[in-house]
Amino acid sequence: MMTYTIFNSPLLKHIFRWIALFFLYVTGWKTEGRIPKSKKYVLVAAHHTSNWDLLYTILTAFSLKIKVYWLGKETLFKNPIYGYVMRWLGGIPVNRSESTNVVDQIVQKFNECDELAITISPAGTRSKIKKWRSGFYHIAKNAGIPIVLGFVDYSRKIGGIGPEIYVTGDYDSDMELIKEFYKDKQGKHADRQFSYK
Repeated sequence: MMTYTIFNSPLLKHIFRWIALFFLYVTGWKTEGRIPKSKKYVLVAAHHTSNWDLLYTILTAFSLKIKVYWLGKETLFKNPIYGYVMRWLGGIPVNRSESTNVVDQIVQKFNECDELAITISPAGTRSKIKKWRSGFYHIAKNAGIPIVLGFVDYSRKIGGIGPEIYVTGDYDSDMELIKEFYKDKQGKHADRQFSYK
């Protein structure tokens, strides 16, 4: 069972949802999609090209009433007070040392929970990249859960949730479907996002 976070604190989740809806309205942003049917899934966050992506991802999550978690280096959680705040904000500590397997750690988290959505940015960085990291795919495959395609599209000022995709094990084929969904979505810095060519 995962701990309480800002997304499921009884009173605060309602307050922050109204704040999120107001902020999106005054900035001209909208949301698309709805809560996925699956109780457990990997939520892809793309395109990740700016620090603003986190804000709009959180605002979208509140707006659509989605409870999400995110991954962080375990060093962020070592201080008791700071660690508590990070967990309350949805952080899950992972050990990224060479002797551990992050994919296995996250699969175990999914196996321990009846309901869990973990947000992962396959880009892994805000800088220009040639290809996405594949960890999100292997987590979904090994845990037997779907990948849900989340997005922040600056060209239309829309944050949202797309389809659920159950991976087949054919990585190249599955990635073609995923890339097809994202090809008309634009990050804040389009020149840094994943190339589809």
